[in-house]
This record gives sequence, structure tokens and C-alpha cells, in this order.
Amino acid sequence: MNISYNWLKEYVDFNLTPDEVAAALTSIGLETGGVEEVQSIKGGLEGLVIGEVLTCEPHPNSDHMHITTVNLGQGEPVQIVCGAANVAAGQKVVVATLGTKLYDGDECFTIKKSKLRGVESNGMICAEDEIGIGTSHEGIIVLPNDVVPGTLAKDYYNIKSDYVLEVDITPNRADACSHYGVARDLYAWLIQNGHQATLKRPSVEAFKVDNHDMDIDVVVENAEACPRYAGVSIKNVTVKESPEWLQNKLRLIGVRPINNIVDITNYILHAYGQPMHCFDADKIKGGKIVVKTCAEGTKFVTLDEVERTLSERDLMICNTEEPMCIAGVFGGLDSGTTETTKDVFLESAYFHPTWVRKTARRHGLSTDSSFRFERGVDPNGTIYALKEAALLVKELAGGEIASEIKDVYPTPIADFKVDLEYAYINSLIGKEIPKETVKSIVTSLEMKIAEETETGLSLLVPPYRVDVQRPCDVVEDILRIYGYNNVEIPTSVKSSLSVKGDVDKSVKLQNLVSEQLVGCGFNEILNNSLTAAAYYEGLETYKPENLVRLMNPLSNDLNVMRATLLFGGLESIQHNANRKNADLKFFEFGNCYHFNAEKKNPEKILAAYSEELHLGLWMTGKRVSNSWAHADENMSVYELKAHVLNIFRRLGVNFGGLVFGNLTDDIYSVAISVHTRGGKLLATFGIVCKKIQKAFDIDNEVYYADLNWKELMKAIKGNTVSFREISKFPAVKRDLALLIDKGVQFAEIEKIAYETDKKLLKSVELFDVYEGKNLEAGKKSYAVSFMLQDENATLNDKQIDKVMQKLIANLQNKLGAVLR
Repeated sequence: MNISYNWLKEYVDFNLTPDEVAAALTSIGLETGGVEEVQSIKGGLEGLVIGEVLTCEPHPNSDHMHITTVNLGQGEPVQIVCGAANVAAGQKVVVATLGTKLYDGDECFTIKKSKLRGVESNGMICAEDEIGIGTSHEGIIVLPNDVVPGTLAKDYYNIKSDYVLEVDITPNRADACSHYGVARDLYAWLIQNGHQATLKRPSVEAFKVDNHDMDIDVVVENAEACPRYAGVSIKNVTVKESPEWLQNKLRLIGVRPINNIVDITNYILHAYGQPMHCFDADKIKGGKIVVKTCAEGTKFVTLDEVERTLSERDLMICNTEEPMCIAGVFGGLDSGTTETTKDVFLESAYFHPTWVRKTARRHGLSTDSSFRFERGVDPNGTIYALKEAALLVKELAGGEIASEIKDVYPTPIADFKVDLEYAYINSLIGKEIPKETVKSIVTSLEMKIAEETETGLSLLVPPYRVDVQRPCDVVEDILRIYGYNNVEIPTSVKSSLSVKGDVDKSVKLQNLVSEQLVGCGFNEILNNSLTAAAYYEGLETYKPENLVRLMNPLSNDLNVMRATLLFGGLESIQHNANRKNADLKFFEFGNCYHFNAEKKNPEKILAAYSEELHLGLWMTGKRVSNSWAHADENMSVYELKAHVLNIFRRLGVNFGGLVFGNLTDDIYSVAISVHTRGGKLLATFGIVCKKIQKAFDIDNEVYYADLNWKELMKAIKGNTVSFREISKFPAVKRDLALLIDKGVQFAEIEKIAYETDKKLLKSVELFDVYEGKNLEAGKKSYAVSFMLQDENATLNDKQIDKVMQKLIANLQNKLGAVLR
């Protein structure tokens, strides 16, 4: 937000430099990003002087140009060629002399001696838009006859330099969204730091009703959305340009002047933070303002000439027949003032922040008014702002105040009551602040001391401080005015020993697994936890009704919390593939969210919602590409499986307690699930189905694994790190060629083997698979290697044969396996 240094001084007196003001504001939480010296008109009209046209003759080589001689008030008159139709002898004009820099937006050009159609020209007679004092280009500026030639244009137009402070307003500081709001904070800082200062604003005691000729009634049908609505009628105004002082104020802070009525409402907005709207009274049909919502689907055309479809939750300012304005957000196309407007109705209101915020987001609108209303304006400042605006309208546009102020305020918003203990202040700050200092600070911030005891204060905080409703909020205010730098750093550090918990262990293991995956060529990605509900339409694995939906989404692409990491990774793959980077290995740790309507509980709002940390792995493209030592090789789902199992090994998962099974769902075309023996799903991995790949326009197969990190941590919770010496007794390997049904997986063989012998059997490995000639239909051959070892003695043939016979028998009985 831009704050004018000179404007600020109208409300609080100080002798600080602009840089000192910036430092003071930053120290109290209004961070000032920069200080810039500016003029109300770019360039400050340097090089421009008032001249008198002595002669004006037609140009011999042009049908529209004139050759003039101009007295610039010093030395000989200069010859200037002018193309304006209205130039004439005897006029007082504004002349850009040689070397003057003129600005057109960000572009700058310099006036040089030149020849126009063969005639020398030594300057330029200027129009309004050429020097930045207006927008007209119909002809040159013609000044009153009493202006003295040689007068500097910057003196004639009273151009003064000012400083603009770029103040960054945090969302909680709605009270500081104006010059007066910033002045309030600066005043408190000045008092605390020993400066003599007073806080003031113009008196509105001169406000009085001239007559009752235009009594416009006000009805508020929705008091929740509009707790306060005030307005006043003014007759016989003249809509025209604002005076220079008002135009300059607005230009300095980046606001374009429009006309005196609109400029006054913008002035009040930036001066006091109270948004206002001025209606053409002739367009208020029925002579009544009705504040209400309209029927769902009602069409409404806003000032930007866009037709919008209203929601039944959009608060509207209406007349007796139709809506005129979206309350607190944007005016209607036909509601505002124009050059033909004679009678106006000034509105000053307090709209509920939530209603304004939702309406603004719903229609994709962000205005100066909505910015302030949705953060919370001062509900008790509406009448002051209305009176100040009405007085300015009378001063700058004439007219008569033609009605009493209509103020609909059925339930006044009370001050926030906060009880504050001195001991609490000192414990929170870490330093004992003198009681008198505390009282001085809170009163300088316009908090009232309702009651005072030896131990503390009972405060009444004004409603415009929406961010100060708890004792800790008041302490924060005290500290920022007292000065964070005035709290000494202690010379001792107080600490307590704590034991690492489950979260610490989880984070440590996440880092270990991350390093492992990066070492295997993976890149970590981090996607938005907000995603599009459209991704889940028609899915059974992640049903749309189980999605956690946002009540006020930024867009349709970010309207739900993700239920799986899959789609974020596919977006990353698509982004890379579109940029000719198709060979990818990604991993991501992230929370996934779930809604279960059956668990809804009015007393426990969050009971129906859950979140779980997951680890996602994605692989696609080639494993080896363009290598002189190796032929190109595509990635495979078996490689993905290896990475998943290696993660299990790194975490210390007991493989004997895992159950591998086929998985059929609408995410994968082929997949494996991994459960604990207790039925908890630890992971799924497989090939992403073609339909989903096609939706993301991905050509290569994508291999995806989803590991439930929360369940993995539970599975290894009781694990302890142990070690043993490498056995000095040799291991024995035995191979079996098994003829089995095609539907049997190696995981089933592995499971039966480990169940058969838990003492001597150390590993089971598949080293060959054969399907084809010389085998029965529906059969395949697995070549499996079994490693046996005794930790305490050398195995003999009898022990080995006993284990192998038992293995063969179990495989034959449970799987129908036949030895080849």
C-alpha cells in the first residue's frame, strides 16, 4: 500500500525524515519496503514555462500547422511550429523549451531543435495530456490572460515533491489500510519514544442538513451480511474535474483521478480506510435502497461491462426493482455518477468480512473496497466518513444536503473486552515492562482502561482492531510499540531434555529413504496438496464422495484436497515430457486426505476427516539411453518392485510378516498389494492404467508405487536394531525347477518356503521363468534357489534333504507344484 509522507503529516505532527518514518513503521510491524521521492506529475513539469503567443501565421507547406513567435519572458521571442487547431496570437500557453523531458507512460522523449516541413521550431506548445495534467488532446492549453510570461509551469500548477512509502500490510492489520490508520500506529510509536505528538483528523461539526427534499429510505433485509448501513442524499451537484490538490493526492499514491464525486470516495477510502459508493439518485428506482440477496442465477452487469450470474449468497444493494451494486465489491454499470448526474446518494457501510470475501472470490473480483471489507473496516467509523465525504461534495461539487443521515445499525458492535495481567505480559515478553509504560502504550493505541488493579488491567479494545481480542494479542501490540530490540537477549539458555518421539523417528527415516532413492537416480518432487476434483470422477478406488472439498476454492483446478499422490506426480511427468524430458524417476512424501460421511459428529467436527502420510514413486521412460556400453533399455515394473522392497529392507520391515497379493482396481492395469498379516495395507505398486495415462497425454508406460508411511511406521515400531557376526559355517544352495499353474506368483512360493522352515532357510530367489514349448497348457516353470545355513554348525546331507523334502511336499500340496 502506498502512503504519502505529506498526507501522513496531516494527521500526526512529527519532524522525522521519510527514511526515519519508514524505519519506525517497520519496527512496529508495518514493514516499509521502500521510500521514493515523487511528483504528482511525472517529471515535475521541469523545463516547462508559461509563454505568450505574439504572432501566429499559417505554415506555407502545411494545411494545418502554424508558425508562431512566443515570448517566454526572457530574451528574444522564440519561433515554434504548432499543429494545434486552436492556437492563436495573444494566448498564454505552456511551452516545453529545448532539452525538456516529456513522459508518455514509461517512455520519455526530449524536446530538440527541429525542422517541421522546412521551418525551424525551437520548442513545443503543449496540450494537457502531453505534460500529464489531464487527458485532453483536443488542442493546446490556453491559460488566463493574467498569467505572466516566464512563470515556471511547476509554480503555476503548484507542483510539489512528496515521498511515497511502500508499506506492506499483513492480512491481520486491516486497521492500517489507510493513511489515518498508519498515522495511529506512528503516533503510538512517537509517544513511546519521547516525541511530542498529537493525533488529529478534520472536524465534521460543520455537517448540517440543508433541507429534506430528497428523502431516500433504507431497508436492510439481511442484517447478518450488513450489520450497519448509512447514507445521505445530496441535491444539485456539479460533476466535473477535481481541484489540483485532490488530483495530486490521488496521483501520488497511484490512483487515477476520474471526477470530483468519484475522487472524493477514493480520497475517503485511502484517508480513513472506509470504502464508499456514490449512487446517481435518479437511478434509485422507487426512492428506496434495499440491502438484500437476490435469487440464485440472477444476471447482473458490473462496471467492467461483464454480465455476472449472482449467487443467493451475494449481498446486493438494490432499488425497489433491481440490483445496483455488489455490496462491498463492485458497482453496477448503471449505478454510478456521470457528467449528467445532478443528485447523488452517498453510501457508507460495514459489511460482514466473510460475506464480502466469498463473493469477491466467487466472481474473481479484487477491488480496493473488497480488500478492506473482507479484512474488517471500522464499524464505528462509517458516520464520520460519511459526513466528511458529504462536506467535501458540498465544497467541490456544490449542492445541498437534502436528507438526514439514514443509519441502520440494529445491533451496535461493542468493544472487545480483554483482561490483562502484568505478570502475563512479563512472562510472555521475557522482560518486566513498567506498569506506566504498559498503560501509556495501550491508551496511545486507543484502548480504554475500563478497570485497573494492582495485578492488571481490564481493557476495551475498539472494534476496528479485529486482530486484538485475546490477552496475547494485546501483549503483541505492547511489544511492537515498546520495541522488539529493547528486549535484551538473555545471557543464559533454559532448556529441558526430551526423548525422541515417533515423529522424530519418522522424519529421520524419511531422510534416510530420501537419500537412498536419490542415490538410485530418483528426483524428489513436491506438489500442491490441493488438486482438481475432476481427476477422481468415475473412480471407485478414490470415490468422489470421499474427497475433502474446499468451501471457497481458488479455482476448479484446486477445489479438493488430494486423496492420492498419483495425479500430482503425473502432472510433473506430463510437464517434463512436454519439454522433451521423458526418462523420469520421481518420489514424493506428502499427506493424503479422506472424508468419511459416516463418521460425521456435530460435537467433533474433524471426526469425519483424516490425513495420512504417503510415499509415492514414479518411473517412466528408459532405464538406459544412448549408452556406448549398453543397449537402450526401458524401465520395468520389476525395477520399481526392487526399489519398494529395498525401502522395506532399509526400514527393517519383517518380510516374513508380509502378504503379497494381486490387486485389481481402476488405478493400475496390473498391480501388487502388500499387507501385514493383520490386514493393514502397506503398499501398492504396478502399471498405471492406460485411461489415466491418456488423460494426462503421457505416451510411455508409468510405473507407480504408493507406500502408506503411517502404516509402515506402525509395522516397524517394535523393531530394535541388532547385529550378529557373519557365520563361519558355510551356506548350502539347492535349486528346484517347479512346474506350476500360470496364476501362481513367486510370492506364494516364497511365503510357503518361509513357513516351512524358519531356522535354516535364509533366502529364496527366483532365477528363471519359462513359458512355451514342451509345457502343458496353462503351466509355467519357475527355477527357484533356496539358501540354507546353520549359524552354529556345518549342515550335513541328512539335514539338508529333510528340509528340501518338506519344502517339496508343501509346494506340491498347497500349489500343486510338480518337479521337472
